[in-house]
Amino acid sequence: MDKSRVFGSMSVFLLLCVAFSATVTATTKPTTTAKPTTKPTTPPPVHKPCNTLTSCDTCLANVSCLWCQTNNSCTDYPVSYVIPPASVCKLSQARWGVCWVNFEALIIAMAVVLGVLLLAITVCCCCCCCKRRRSSFDRDDEQFARRREEIRQRADERKVERKTKHDEIRKKYGLIPDSDHPYSKFENE
Repeated sequence: MDKSRVFGSMSVFLLLCVAFSATVTATTKPTTTAKPTTKPTTPPPVHKPCNTLTSCDTCLANVSCLWCQTNNSCTDYPVSYVIPPASVCKLSQARWGVCWVNFEALIIAMAVVLGVLLLAITVCCCCCCCKRRRSSFDRDDEQFARRREEIRQRADERKVERKTKHDEIRKKYGLIPDSDHPYSKFENE
């Protein structure tokens, strides 16, 4: 597999993940049936300050709020920190986004998903690189075997040429009996 195919498959995978998360988000939101009205559209509701909300569901309806199970209070999410500090609320008791998942479990789940995703990408890249490396080794082995065969053939050709030259020299000096030549060396019997 070449790099363009790997990056193409990764981008398709990411697109599928985004599409899946969009459909999950769309299915979790309550659907409303639109009734034809003649009234002008109403402005969006103004959110109350976080510290005035008393239940987890109403608190987390506003994304800028954080619910703390310890004292059942709703506070503004500390945007200066990525993870709320323990002075605001312990992570195991903090809720953000949904009431049924605490912040600690949310962080662990996101870390596991990210780790699995990175591991899958790493394994995919390693498999592609190893496959390419194996194919290059196979090509090198084939080239080496081809060169070795060519060298062996040339050596055989030179060997045959040397043998014919040596035989001609031997015939010339009568070291090899030549049946065509009438004048051959007499042997003592």
